[in-house]
Amino acid sequence: MRGFSPGTPASSHSPKTCVCVCVCVCVCVCVCVCVCVLCASVLPCDGLALCSGCTPPECPLTSFYFIILCNTSAFSCYISVLLWCTLIFSALLCSSVSRLAGMDQAIHKLNVGHYTLDVKVSQLIDRISRLDAKVGELEDKIHEVYQHSKDNRKETGRLEGCQKGHRMGYKCYLVYNSLEDYAGASRKCLERGGRMAMPRDRKEQEALADYVKNFFHPGNWPVWLGINDLRSEGLYLFDDGTRVSYFQWRKHFLSSQPDGGRRENCVAMSSDDGDWWDHYCDRTMNYICEFDDRVAL
Repeated sequence: MRGFSPGTPASSHSPKTCVCVCVCVCVCVCVCVCVCVLCASVLPCDGLALCSGCTPPECPLTSFYFIILCNTSAFSCYISVLLWCTLIFSALLCSSVSRLAGMDQAIHKLNVGHYTLDVKVSQLIDRISRLDAKVGELEDKIHEVYQHSKDNRKETGRLEGCQKGHRMGYKCYLVYNSLEDYAGASRKCLERGGRMAMPRDRKEQEALADYVKNFFHPGNWPVWLGINDLRSEGLYLFDDGTRVSYFQWRKHFLSSQPDGGRRENCVAMSSDDGDWWDHYCDRTMNYICEFDDRVAL
């Protein structure tokens, strides 16, 4: 309620006793409550005002205050003040405890949330690890299938070479009527499970020359052999790295072979007479692959 209760009005000369109670929460938030007791010189208590350190008539309209009638002794009035202070302090303390309990509950919820998140992260890591393992297994299987495919292609190429080509002892020769440079022809033969033709003696040279002549008859086409001097000029090696000991170079008074010097380093056979010519290695022409026949006839 507002105003004073009936009694002796408090004059401006009446002594004023104030009791202030301050409660601090979380160190930096403080609430202060001042209780002022207005008493006459004869010590009767005229009233008890609760406001911002001012007497009730001086308090602004927005302030709250309480009036307690006490016509008893000053001691009783002080007791009333202490009771009010105790009540206010208890209310503030309960509010602080309630807030602390709420904060503690919120912290507990955060901890539970963090724990749940950690569990989910751990589960995701386990799933990723399992997926990585499965990916590794799939890669191994793909590599295995690819290797089987290469092996099958080589076996198919070898069978094709011996079925469609020309057999000679433990070897089979097959001409491929497709244009490749020297490196491309060598790669194609390897992919088919063979290698470029490497006539090592006169017997193999004559058998290979007859086969090539019949294949392209009546035309005359050069075909790659597995012979070159790329490593060292004038040092002719087979594709497997062994040294060539038998040669069938073209001999003619107008153009004898080899005549290309350092420019022409790869060897081809002429299909009309079987003679060897040196050529630029990037020139494209037909080629002959050589296969090992596992069953000698």
